[in-house]
Amino acid sequence: MVREINADQFDDVVLKAQKPVLVDFYSNDCPPCAALKPIFHRLAEVYGEYMDFVEIHRQDNKQLALSLNVKSSPTLLFYKNGQEVNDRLNGYISKPMLRKAIENVTGVSLLDKPPKEIDCDVLILGGGPAGLSAALYAARSGLDTVLVEQDLIGGQAAKTFIIENYPGTDGPIEGKTLTGHMADQARSFGARLEDLKEVLDVNLDPSRRYVRTEDTLYRPKAVVIATGAEPRKLPATGEDVFRGKGIHYCAICDGAMYEGRHVAVIGGGNSALQEALYLSRIAERVTIIHEFDDFQGTKIAQEKVFSTPNIDVIWHSHAIEVLGDGMVNGLKLKNLSNGEITSIPIDGVFVYIGTAPHTDMFKGQIAMDKYGYMLAGEDMKTDVSGVFAAGDVRQKAVRQVATAVGDGAIAAINAERYLNEV
Repeated sequence: MVREINADQFDDVVLKAQKPVLVDFYSNDCPPCAALKPIFHRLAEVYGEYMDFVEIHRQDNKQLALSLNVKSSPTLLFYKNGQEVNDRLNGYISKPMLRKAIENVTGVSLLDKPPKEIDCDVLILGGGPAGLSAALYAARSGLDTVLVEQDLIGGQAAKTFIIENYPGTDGPIEGKTLTGHMADQARSFGARLEDLKEVLDVNLDPSRRYVRTEDTLYRPKAVVIATGAEPRKLPATGEDVFRGKGIHYCAICDGAMYEGRHVAVIGGGNSALQEALYLSRIAERVTIIHEFDDFQGTKIAQEKVFSTPNIDVIWHSHAIEVLGDGMVNGLKLKNLSNGEITSIPIDGVFVYIGTAPHTDMFKGQIAMDKYGYMLAGEDMKTDVSGVFAAGDVRQKAVRQVATAVGDGAIAAINAERYLNEV
């Protein structure tokens, strides 16, 4: 159970608590706070026996927040025996990151408990458009279908502000709305969608196939891998120091904190242009930094960028170092044409320089290219019997929501055929 308190209750509820306490200072209209909330509440259900979970609205308790040097949302503080322990967490906080911190403070690991076991016909790993499409098709075919997602259902598409080119939609649609419709449709056919599940171990061998999460051991007859991809990290000195403290990979998650400020967008593809347009509605100024002399995004996206007055572009340049003191305050750039090194003041940096597939857990078990993308044909079959790959995780030339949905449908249809033959 999560308890909401105010400054007057802080001493009694937090400092005098018999158990360790996790305190979440949050704000309204804060995308990282909204993303953290379901994770925070889910872990409160799991670890509530060993730790108290408390929420405090930062703006309504400003003096308390300032006295604790809490200046951003969300900020998580850990207390034990009335003293703050462990490193603070802030910005975009993943479930594995928070779980590990909780276990460090409590000394309790639920991973040591025997997991429950679930048998199913098809297990789909990944809850983006490819996985949701596969779940819909598999469940509609009468297969016992389970989908497991490590984050929230929807994948990267759910974090895209606006999608304008998905067939059948009535104009532009928010990514989270579109993927929400997909999830509802999959559930309507009986698919079980389980989010915020950490996949810890995988064995794809048909003779002893299983997938282990923190609390469940799944034993599927067939597997569809649709784990997608994540943004590539900025290859600049200081990226690891300032990640979440001015370096971001999701404008819809973190853009709200830069109202009236100057932000940079690094990249030149569709994602970079679309997110620059989104940020232009929040920030006073948006500077796109791109290594080439033209964009790779669609013509319509380029036209919108060039016609937006508070967006400017720095061409032929790489960010080579992130500057700051606690938070980002600048970027050091290298001009690729003449080698000149310059620095620009900046309040936040949003990075869109391609993606890396989520395939590390499958290495050594399934064929991949040198970049880690899975090798699967147009039938979505991998080199392991009964295992299919769909969406951004697969080696392919085009990665769009529409193509991911097609991949998922094909994977599910061929999984059904596989099960009919074994």
